[in-house]
Amino acid sequence: MTATRLPAGGLIDRSRPIAFRFDGMALSGYAGDTLAAALLASDVAVVGRSFKLHRPRGVFGAGIDDPNTTVSRLAPRPATNLRATTTPIEEGAAYRSVGTWPNARRDLGAVAGAFGRLLPAGFYYKTFMAPNWHLFEPFIRAAAGLGRVPEDAWEPVSESRFGDCDLLVVGAGPAGLAAALAGARAGLRTILADDGEWPGGRLLDEGPAARAWIDATVAELDSLHTLRRMPRSTVWGHHEQGFVSLLERAPADAPDLDFRHWKLRAGAIVVAAGAFERSIAFADNDRPGVMLASAAAHYLGRYAVRPGADVLVFANNDAGYGPAFALAAAGAKVRIADARDTIDATLARSAASAGIDLRAGSAVERALGRSRVAGAILKGPGGRIEQVACDLIAVAGGWNPAFHLASHSRRVRSVWNEALATFTAGDCPSDIVVVGAARGSFATEDCVREGWQAAAAIAAGLGRTAGPVAPPEGMEAPVARAVAPLFLVPPAKPGAKLFVDLANDVTTADLGLALREGYRSIELVKRYTTAGMGIDQGKTGNVSVIAVVGALTGAAPGDVGTTTFRPPYAPVEFGAIAGARAEARLYPWRNTPLADWHLAAGAVMYEAGLRWQRPGYYPRAGEDYRAAAAREARVVREAVGVYDGTPLGRFRLKGPDVPALLDLVYVNDFASLAPGRGRYGIMLTDDGLILDDGVTFRLDETHWLLHSSTGAADRVHLHLEQILQVHRPDWRVSLIPVPSQWANATLCGPRARDVLAALQPDFDIAPAALPFMATVEGRVGGLPVRVCRVSWTGELSFELNTPARHAVELWQRIMAAGAPFGITPVGSEANHILRVEAGYISTGHEVDGTADVIDLGLGGMVSKRKTDFIGKRSMELRRRLDPERFELVGLLPADPARLVPEGAPLTPGGAKTDQEGFVSACVASVALGRVVGLGLLKRGRARLGETVHVRVRDEIVPLTVVPPVFHDADRARVKS
Repeated sequence: MTATRLPAGGLIDRSRPIAFRFDGMALSGYAGDTLAAALLASDVAVVGRSFKLHRPRGVFGAGIDDPNTTVSRLAPRPATNLRATTTPIEEGAAYRSVGTWPNARRDLGAVAGAFGRLLPAGFYYKTFMAPNWHLFEPFIRAAAGLGRVPEDAWEPVSESRFGDCDLLVVGAGPAGLAAALAGARAGLRTILADDGEWPGGRLLDEGPAARAWIDATVAELDSLHTLRRMPRSTVWGHHEQGFVSLLERAPADAPDLDFRHWKLRAGAIVVAAGAFERSIAFADNDRPGVMLASAAAHYLGRYAVRPGADVLVFANNDAGYGPAFALAAAGAKVRIADARDTIDATLARSAASAGIDLRAGSAVERALGRSRVAGAILKGPGGRIEQVACDLIAVAGGWNPAFHLASHSRRVRSVWNEALATFTAGDCPSDIVVVGAARGSFATEDCVREGWQAAAAIAAGLGRTAGPVAPPEGMEAPVARAVAPLFLVPPAKPGAKLFVDLANDVTTADLGLALREGYRSIELVKRYTTAGMGIDQGKTGNVSVIAVVGALTGAAPGDVGTTTFRPPYAPVEFGAIAGARAEARLYPWRNTPLADWHLAAGAVMYEAGLRWQRPGYYPRAGEDYRAAAAREARVVREAVGVYDGTPLGRFRLKGPDVPALLDLVYVNDFASLAPGRGRYGIMLTDDGLILDDGVTFRLDETHWLLHSSTGAADRVHLHLEQILQVHRPDWRVSLIPVPSQWANATLCGPRARDVLAALQPDFDIAPAALPFMATVEGRVGGLPVRVCRVSWTGELSFELNTPARHAVELWQRIMAAGAPFGITPVGSEANHILRVEAGYISTGHEVDGTADVIDLGLGGMVSKRKTDFIGKRSMELRRRLDPERFELVGLLPADPARLVPEGAPLTPGGAKTDQEGFVSACVASVALGRVVGLGLLKRGRARLGETVHVRVRDEIVPLTVVPPVFHDADRARVKS
């Protein structure tokens, strides 16, 4: 492979040279170059190593289909697993190949190739099982050819937007441009999204006439106010009802943005995403210098890079001739090995006129060379073998239409097309239309016609009229006609490696092994061999895999079936998806009536859920949040504190069928609850997992007050409304959320009753008259209140609920009455310490989306009287299927002062893998004078007294498993 930059041509800006480094080499390119183009222009043959065997690899494709050129950017903005074929070079940037050491040219990992026979498909399912798989797993993972996340990883600047349109056109080739132009002319609000830098698709590689048509079409598109053109934009997911996910890179209207993530709702979608050329499997077809013919034309036409000087084009269809003619015109010596015995006479004459040596009925049997192609073995008519010299093998093995997005919605199925020897889109609904090469139409005139006709049909459905779009004139480039169904060339020597998936080193032998192992379904073959599971997601190799499996089993490719197209269509950065909303929006904070008092007292405010603001802690001079929280918690344990509980969800329920509703949604009984009493309950989702918890009081025979957690209040409301409106519309229940009508001040601590008595209530507050889980209404200091005896701190507590207009006055009276007893306001940080000491669960910590009631040690609550409640069957089924559950336990670090990060995984011996639980909460206990924690641990209740471990970065912290209640285990203080 001897690549060179031509002195003229291409779409690059030669007035702007760019210096960069790759694997330590100082190189240069031009503005507009991708990294792959610049490397080819510098004649860098080896740009990476293969995933498993670390074989040398070069540039193979030209876009998201390339399986070989995964790189890391070291500076600026460190990032990994970037594609060199789509990454533009930057001034002063440094890149390196991934999974190599010290570099791609001299990779010590290449020793794996010597053990290739010991590393067939699925070897990790059968080897290294003893003495312990986890001894070997880290080395296997470290040897795999993917990048490492840099410690100083770049944090992209991204935003998220919502949008809608009448017509979304995916792809800006000739079909997409025609569809967008026809739709926009008809007045449809049209978005044209294309993942390339320049519009035009493969027309960009076809010469001046094609580019003139592109320029004229784009100029008209940009003049139409109904059209939004979005280059560098990948539609990566098509979901349902016209909803798509789109990632826009480096938006032109926002130079400070790296990404803009769109959630679009389209009335209709035209998929004009083109097609991916595929290779043909032959011995050592992964060598640097083996390239797709279309990729060779791409680099020549767009970047003026001629990938080789002595080129062998291996084709099984007419589409290989266009790149051959272009390379010959650029000064390369070109030879064509055409697998077909009969070749179109016009093409043959054109090849002869261009000085091209055309070999009909010939195939490449083997590529020669190691770190770059040095020649090839040709198998000619009658089995004649010939060795030829070449530095580039450009393979034109047919095309795989890119109709993935149409299939994401499960409304368009793939069908085998014998004429094209590939899968094409089946029947399409009226709002999802596949056109152009994505449909299997490769002639430019056909692509343009299908594009505008699709837009015209969509416009007609909306009462609009769209006229025809004229195709470019003088377009006679050869296209994918007369495709010979050749997917592999049998090797002359046994044991040769014929790669069908370059990304994951999958060979034809691996496919045969999978079939011998009994895997007949193509989905299972895919997973056993990992074919199509690499960074390119099989865009060039999947059809070849299916065809080879068919040949080995005697089945037609259409009968073998296809794997499932799923989002994302191309890799998407998580940081891009997490972008903030940019549009103007109204989402205000919700403040309690006491907010001004808290701020005046110096409170640091936290979000408590659903945008509610409540105090986190009240720092005094010199205190950080830990010291302030510890002081507040200590006052509650020793004297009395008061906190603002207003943000809790509250629902008033009235009607004779309320008991039936509560018995349906809670795991425990509520119909038997007496008026004036309350009960703690847990709701489950339909799948048996915890939805929320809270205390519900029965105020009288038909009047109830249900409490939920702050963050889940809206979910609980929707849950109850769905039951009443959809499932039980005949039940007589009135449901009204009342969180803003009431304010809540909760007294807690051993002196709480003394403070309440000082407020001179007009009702009896003695333990016998107002026991734990009881409620009473009356007046306190002349203000109307409803007092509820519940506790979330592990101390004697009284919730004083009053109409919101009285909140400040009540709070001030509480502070005045409590002053002799040392009262202090308490924030959520202290509350967290207190509830962990008491062993109370929090839906934001212990309820992780997998735990059920029994896991949290609350199985005794589950009613044995009720035959059913929401989630009962699902919970029981899950427990039967998964008996080794994560269970709530207490945790004591061996170092009593060592705080462990909440969420840290518990692993056997502190290993980096095989999680057996996690730390849900960890606090410095004021009651015990040491650090305590809660966590969920596999079979936790059977492991009391054991030592478990958590890994904090590279430190292993031992913890002792204990019961999850550290304070007032018999609840004597709570019930006093």
